[in-house]
Amino acid sequence: MNKPTVLVVFGTRPEVIKLAPVVRELRSRPDLSTRVCVTAQHREMLDQMLRSFDLTPDYDLDLMEPNQDLSSFSAKALPRLQQVLREAKPDFLLIQGDTTTTFVTALAAFYERVPVGHVEAGLRSFDRANPFPEEINRLLTARLSDYHFAPTAVARGNLLAEGIADRAIIQTGNTVIDALRWGCERAHVFDEPALRAAMETVKPGEKIALVTTHRRENLGEPLANLCKAFQSLVKRHDGLHLFYPVHLNPSVQKTVRGILNHPRAHLLPTLDYLDTVHLLNRSWFVMTDSGGLQEEAPSLGKPVLVLRSVTERPEAVSAGVALLAGTEGGRVEELASRLMTDAAFYLSMARGIGLFGDGQASRRIVDAVRHHLGLAAQPPEAFECALPTEHQGRGAVHNQDAINSQVVHGSNGAAQNILAHDPAALAS
Repeated sequence: MNKPTVLVVFGTRPEVIKLAPVVRELRSRPDLSTRVCVTAQHREMLDQMLRSFDLTPDYDLDLMEPNQDLSSFSAKALPRLQQVLREAKPDFLLIQGDTTTTFVTALAAFYERVPVGHVEAGLRSFDRANPFPEEINRLLTARLSDYHFAPTAVARGNLLAEGIADRAIIQTGNTVIDALRWGCERAHVFDEPALRAAMETVKPGEKIALVTTHRRENLGEPLANLCKAFQSLVKRHDGLHLFYPVHLNPSVQKTVRGILNHPRAHLLPTLDYLDTVHLLNRSWFVMTDSGGLQEEAPSLGKPVLVLRSVTERPEAVSAGVALLAGTEGGRVEELASRLMTDAAFYLSMARGIGLFGDGQASRRIVDAVRHHLGLAAQPPEAFECALPTEHQGRGAVHNQDAINSQVVHGSNGAAQNILAHDPAALAS
C-alpha cells in the first residue's frame, strides 16, 4: 500500500524557519511520504535558511528575478505550482503564514482539488495596508484552506469570527517556538565573521540591542526616521551596541547605511538561523518590524519594541512584554532609553512566557494531518495559550496611547513573575 504524500511549499526565509520543524516531524513518521517544494520567492535568503536547517527541496522553481513585483511573481508561480501538484499528486498540502507564495500555492491547490492546511492561520491586523500585502494574503488564504492551524486563542477567535468552522481549526502554538528551542539547544560559535568581530568589541557590562527592519510600509521616510533615532540612541548610551543585520532589499541598504554610522552600530549581513538565535539570546532587548521576532524574543525573556503602528500578534503587547513603538524617532528613542536605564520597567517586560508555543506545534500539526488521512484515531489536543481573557476577542493591537500606557505602567499585571535570574547576566 502506498504511503500518503504530504507536500510542503514555501518560498521565503521566515517560511523555512517555521516549516522546517514541521518537515522534520513529517519525516519522522514512517507512514507518510514527504516532499518539499520551494518557489525561491527570495533566493539568497531562502538558500541561507535551507542550509541552516539542512533541507534539500524536491522541487525548486527558482522564480526570483531582480526587481520583481508581486503580480509578475504570482503570474509565474501559479502555473508552475499547478505543474508540481499534478506531478507530485499529494494527498495533503501544507503552507505557512502570509507570503505571496502562500496565497498562490493555496489557489493552485484549490484548482487541483488538493486539501490545504494553513500553518500560522488566523493572524489579523484588521488593516488592509499594514502589513502589505500580507494582511490580504492571510484573508485570501483562509478562504482557500481546508484546515487552519491557529497558533493562539486570539488567532482561533479571528477565524471563528470570519465564519470558519470550529472543526476546521486546530490551536497548535507557533512552530517558530519549535525552531527556537531547536536552535537554542545547539552549542554554537558565531559563523558570520562580521558578527564575531562585532561581538569582540562588546565589553563586560555593555548591552546589545538587536535591530531588524524590512517592512515595505516602513521604506523611505519611516525607516530614515528610525535610523536617525538609532544613531541618537547609541550616542546617548555609552554602554549600548546595536547589532543590525541589514536586509538585502536595496532600499533598506541605502537608507540604513546612508544614515547609521557609529562604531557601536554594527551593520551586519543577513545571518543564518543559528547565528540569529544565539545573537537574540545575547541581546538585552529587540527593536524590530518583523513578525517572527515578536514571538521569539518574548519566549527568551527579551523586551520588544515593535517598529510598527499595528501588530497582528497582540498577545505580547497584551502581556506587557512588547510595546508598539511605531516609527516616530523620538518615541522609539525614549522607550529604548527606558529599557537601558529603568530597571523596574525593564524587568516588567523581560519575562519568558509561553504565549506563542510550547515546542510541540509541529507534532500537533502532523498529528492533525495524520488524523485527516485516516492514520490516527484522534485529533491532537489544543495548545493552551496564557492570555488575559479580556484580549481574546478582536485580535489586533493598534498604537493607541491608552493601550501603551496600560502596558508601560503595568496595570495589566506585567510587573508580576519577573525573571528569576539576575538581568545583568543577560548582556554577558
